[in-house]
Amino acid sequence: MSSDFVELALAEVARAGADLGAAVLVSQASTVNLRWALSGLTTNGLTSARTVTVIVGAPVSGGTGAGVLSRVGLDAEGVRALVADTVALARSAEPAEDAAPFVTGEELPGFADPAAETGASTLAGVAEALGEVFGRSRDQQRESFGFALHEVVTTWLGTTGGLRYRHEQPRGTIELTGKAGARSRSAYVAGATRDFSDVDVLAMDDEIATRLGWQERQIAVPPGRYTTILPPTSVADLMIYYFWSADARTAHEGRSVFSRPGGGTRVGEKITGTPISLFSDPHRLGLGCADRVLTTVSSSTASVFDNGLAAPAASWLDAGTISALPTTRHTSGLTGLPVVPPAENLVLEGQDGTGSTLDLLDGVQHGLLLSSMWYIREVDEQTLLLTGLTRDGVYVVENGEVVGATTNFRYNESPVDLLSRVEAYGATEICLSREWGEWFTRTAMPALRIDGFNMSTIAEGA
Repeated sequence: MSSDFVELALAEVARAGADLGAAVLVSQASTVNLRWALSGLTTNGLTSARTVTVIVGAPVSGGTGAGVLSRVGLDAEGVRALVADTVALARSAEPAEDAAPFVTGEELPGFADPAAETGASTLAGVAEALGEVFGRSRDQQRESFGFALHEVVTTWLGTTGGLRYRHEQPRGTIELTGKAGARSRSAYVAGATRDFSDVDVLAMDDEIATRLGWQERQIAVPPGRYTTILPPTSVADLMIYYFWSADARTAHEGRSVFSRPGGGTRVGEKITGTPISLFSDPHRLGLGCADRVLTTVSSSTASVFDNGLAAPAASWLDAGTISALPTTRHTSGLTGLPVVPPAENLVLEGQDGTGSTLDLLDGVQHGLLLSSMWYIREVDEQTLLLTGLTRDGVYVVENGEVVGATTNFRYNESPVDLLSRVEAYGATEICLSREWGEWFTRTAMPALRIDGFNMSTIAEGA
């Protein structure tokens, strides 16, 4: 049992020396997937994998050295060898900047429970619905492509401070792409789920058909600034990057858009008059995640020494005001800001937000509706200016209605500045970022209507 590997590794650390501290993580992933192309199933599969990570802190000249090693497919002897190698690495390391006592605690309920598993039955409803999708596609002279994945990762954490914690993390994603007109037209929809019980594949396919229909009429639109409706998936693309860029240390050192001119951070500054809030909550319905730090690598927002530290709900933007920046215990000490470890989900919510993406078309005399974004890159960290391309449909809006489609564009926008130009927002809904969905799947966002969204150039061939 994987919890036994935690105990074995910690016992080996104790045998190696009473002066050592450690955290051990064992993660077991169970994954099932379906793929389809040209309106037919192509592959499916079920996999399982286990990873053991040992983190050791050892006294060295000038501080505490850190050793961190991860390996897969280990038996008991392999775990013992992993601990020995990690101890040796820690004892030969330079002092770790983020060194801190390992988190203390007790064994929490369920720690010894076995790993959770997924299976083909989880995607049975998707497979059944695809039969009808493929029939529709052939009848309508279009092609269907896509991918559905369900994964359950069970993680056990133990520390030399006595903490024992187990977390079970399900995640599911589904992406559909439809092509028509000898592949000159393309539409994309996607969703995130915990168990696929809330996924309506036929409704997603209806959306594909609608968008391909919109694209039958092509309208030339020059580059420029337009009133633009961003669907939740595109809002997630931008807000995840906002979140990833908002660590306290970088801001404190004057290296980000969250730095205050003259020193310090912008915590407490109002950046938009729109009453929207950005937060993480490990117990958010449909987006549940670990309520303690679980990390195998130190970064600007995580420290391996913080494994097991509580990560409760945290507000990053409160009704338009920057209310916190993610910190570790180490960066909290450097910046003087509270310890606020980020949970692995993200929610943007407007006060009393209602309505769908299409509802935001009301009142738009001339504007654009995006489908999705991709190839997002940072241009300027001081303003968080991003560039990227639109993909799979940019639609022209006239007098509150979609009247056709236009070319793809390269855009240049900062998610921080963009928030100051929100004209309207819809209801928050669970969604999947297209650009970052492989790494960050738990988001809930509203559609946003933005004044003067900058479509800087036409993206030929995108």
